[in-house]
Amino acid sequence: MENTLQGQLKRWRQYLHQHPETGFEEVHTSDYVANVLTTLGLDVHRGIGGTGLVANLTVGDGRRAIGLRADMDALNISEQAPEREHVSRTAGKMHACGHDGHMSMILGAARLLAERRDFNGTVRFIFQPAEEHGRGAKAMMADGLFERFPIDAIFGAHNMPGMRAGTFSTRAGGIMASEDNFVIQIKGRGTHAARPHMGVDPIVIASQIVMALQTIVSRSLDPSLQAVISCTEFITDGLRNVIPSNVVIRGDTRSYSREVQALLETRMREVCEGICRTHGADCLFDYTHEFAPTVNSEEFVGVAVRAARNVAGNDAVDDNVQPMMISEDFGAFLQAVPGNFIFIGNGDGTGRGATPLHNATYDFNDDILLTGARYFAEIARLEMPAT
Repeated sequence: MENTLQGQLKRWRQYLHQHPETGFEEVHTSDYVANVLTTLGLDVHRGIGGTGLVANLTVGDGRRAIGLRADMDALNISEQAPEREHVSRTAGKMHACGHDGHMSMILGAARLLAERRDFNGTVRFIFQPAEEHGRGAKAMMADGLFERFPIDAIFGAHNMPGMRAGTFSTRAGGIMASEDNFVIQIKGRGTHAARPHMGVDPIVIASQIVMALQTIVSRSLDPSLQAVISCTEFITDGLRNVIPSNVVIRGDTRSYSREVQALLETRMREVCEGICRTHGADCLFDYTHEFAPTVNSEEFVGVAVRAARNVAGNDAVDDNVQPMMISEDFGAFLQAVPGNFIFIGNGDGTGRGATPLHNATYDFNDDILLTGARYFAEIARLEMPAT
């Protein structure tokens, strides 16, 4: 059966790769996934949080229910792989993060469990829209996801280029960071470049702000904690011989706790407003919370590790991986219910699957599809800790 399933997984994955859709526009994707799940005999519910869906499979008389989640959205990136037979057919969009593979692995787990029926309880297969911008999980929960489809725990995964194909890594506690975005607007007074004393130069002020922000992590944060502040855009309305009136700085911060998020926001606001006030400029500071940190529940890390070891062997599983500063919308689910998020190696070195995520030449490694499907199916079979 598994040889047949591998071929099916590959067909599903490559079809989804050819038809990418971005956040909250996953109409065709949702239709395709729902059709597969319906064909497998599952109870499918559509339109949850927009284009999201949930499919239920109950076997036996067990009272427990778990969620297995896949993300559905693609990215606004033009695929640069003309030699690829399954290249994106939608201009300017591609599955550059591997959500096509994530969906296929969950579909594969659904097929394994539907055909073998070798578990006791209910599995809810959750297909989430709009992961890339941190909106889909909240939309599904606002639409009553966990009230309509209650679960005891939720499990998710992401492929990881740079990790040996088919290996697993996870950890208890924070595994991925929150992402907060900021916009700093400095309003000075423009003037001729030859007469700087007539104006209030927002470039000089903004430059001081960029440098001062880098001291917050090193001087305001406990060294045992982790955070990153990155200024990623610096925009002015000046010309070659004109000192501008306005500068906009944009960027993001990463951290693992609400307390650190609050400290970063407070200190950044104080630094920006204080420097502007010193130089006689006005400051508008906006700080928004985009992604919650992904914090694994210790008791369900054990379930995920057992499932991974059963599928891939002890040597292929790292149960204490170093936390990463990347962000994932799955973190919002973990604030509502316990569970675990795990990385699955997509390929290392220069071989298949090693191209970085969000790269225009990236492709999900089809060789790990069956491993991922078997992992998620194995989770459904294992005994869950009491909650």
